[in-house]
Amino acid sequence: MKIFQKMYDKALHWARHRHATRYLCTLSFAESVFFPIPPDVMLAPMALAHPERAFRLAWLTSISSVLGGMAGYLLGYLLYDPVVLPFIQHMGYQETFGLVERWFKEYGVWVVFIAGFSPIPYKLFTVGAGLMQMAFLPFVIASFIGRASRFYIVAGLMYWGGEKMQQKLRDIVDWLGWGTVAAAVGAYLIYAK
Repeated sequence: MKIFQKMYDKALHWARHRHATRYLCTLSFAESVFFPIPPDVMLAPMALAHPERAFRLAWLTSISSVLGGMAGYLLGYLLYDPVVLPFIQHMGYQETFGLVERWFKEYGVWVVFIAGFSPIPYKLFTVGAGLMQMAFLPFVIASFIGRASRFYIVAGLMYWGGEKMQQKLRDIVDWLGWGTVAAAVGAYLIYAK
């Protein structure tokens, strides 16, 4: 069943939409605050669809993500109990957020830099930094370095991989998609106990 391949083709189609850049920026901002889907899923097909704009798209994704991170920081700083805590409980992020808090205490600002590549959602680091009252400017700098590094790697892979990368991804996207579903179900079964 080629479900993910059809979705991939649709994503490439949307990547050529005249408002695609706005959608990418909105997704990047929202993912840093509350949204569960990372911007890479839009950035990669957009960079493939327009390789000449790949690095500009990485820049816009990075800026939007850091602006969202700043909003997440303010939520954690000002509205943790009424807004953030119910969200964390609703999404089942209590244990993961506890881990993020321990990392903040142990590693400080370096955790934010590493968050750019972590499987732990970036939004937990942004609200965690606000809750822990981390110095704002180091938080913003570390966020930008971590997030930009990640998005420029994605853009670079798409830019230099070009048509070959696009076809390779299309060929294996169903394996990747079903593998991700299996991993998510496995993680749920392990951690739901």
